[in-house]
Parts: sequence; structure tokens; C-alpha cells
Amino acid sequence: MPFYVAPEQMMKDRADYARKGIARGRALVGMVYEVGVLLCAENPSRSLHKVSEIYDRIAFAGVGKYNEFDQLRVAGIRHADTKGFAYARDDVDARSLANLYAQYLGQVFTHEVKPLEVEILVAELGRSGRDAELFHVLYDGTVVDERQFAVIGGDSDSIAERVAQHYSENWGLREALRASVAALEDGDERLNPQDLEVAVLEDRGERRTFRRVNGAELQALLGDAG
Repeated sequence: MPFYVAPEQMMKDRADYARKGIARGRALVGMVYEVGVLLCAENPSRSLHKVSEIYDRIAFAGVGKYNEFDQLRVAGIRHADTKGFAYARDDVDARSLANLYAQYLGQVFTHEVKPLEVEILVAELGRSGRDAELFHVLYDGTVVDERQFAVIGGDSDSIAERVAQHYSENWGLREALRASVAALEDGDERLNPQDLEVAVLEDRGERRTFRRVNGAELQALLGDAG
């Protein structure tokens, strides 16, 4: 006869397991600024990306186990491409994508032995530029709709508090980036441009709005703040 484990204890153990795995990952900040959405992550790797493009106006960011959230990223791209082809490109939105991720994560959390050790953020740039949306999807399938900023990964609560103290939706890219980096820094530790992965969703009159910020542009934006 198998050992009996109360359902509430089983769910608690799975949640603790997932949270411990996610807490080991470096944090990421998603922030709405004056004309777009900024995604800033502590990520010294140049080949393994935490932030990626999903569709024309949609970006994906993940923390936790890389192989797990990268599978979610690929699945999201396939879903968006299929939906955009079958219907219309404007029918692809972050809300439906976040709900799809939530259903899958919730199914795994409830029915599988091991939950996925991931947290993800789905961001969409609104048509007006300012009506951006951020959907924070937790390991158990819970979806949180954020309007200004979101923090995922290790030490997210304290980082979110530091962001909230000074946040302004009227910030330009420079101010938003510097505030994000300052919030990610822990005490006297300073993050250099090579320690960061930065991308934005910004309307430039083209169909696609995602672009990475790196190299000389990133150094110029950070200046002496990095």
C-alpha cells in the first residue's frame, strides 16, 4: 500500500520545491516606460537568453530552470505563429498567451510529481504606445496582471519594493533602465553592462517592436550608473 499524503501537504511541498528552484535564479524587471516596455535581467551569459521575442508586439521573459522556460518560449512562438496565420496578426495578444501558459503550468503543478521551476513574464506593447500589458505567470499557473512593472526571480519582493519607491510611467528609456539596474543591485554590488540582458518593446513605425539593447548603446544609457 502506498503512503498516504494529504492533498494540502502535497501542494505545499510542490510549491516549496518550485519556489526554492526559482529563488536560485537571478531576477528580472519588466517595466512600462514613456513609449514602451523595458525588460532588464541580470544575465552574464551571452548565449542563453532570458528575454526573447514571441510576436510582433509581444515579448517573453523567464527565470528559473533554463531548459523548462525555453520550452515554454518555443511553444509560445508556435502558438502565436499558428494563430496569426489562421486568423489575423492582430488576433495574437499577450492575454491569451498568458492564459495558455497558466493552463499548462497549473496542469503540471497539480498532476505531475515535479512542478516546473519557472516564473515567466509576457509583455505586450499596446497600439497607443502607453497601453502596455504585463502578465506575470507563476509556477502554479497563477496569473497576475501588472500595469506598471513586475519583478520575477530571486529576491523579487525586495527588488519590487525598491522599484516602487521611485517608479514613474513618464520615465524615458535611460531613467527606466537605470532604475531597474539600481533595484537589481544588492547592497554594494554593482552590475556592469556585461552582466545584463536588456531588451525593449518600442514602436518605431515597423511591424516588429522588439529589439535588444547592448554594446555601445547599453553603455551610453547606463553611463556612470552601471
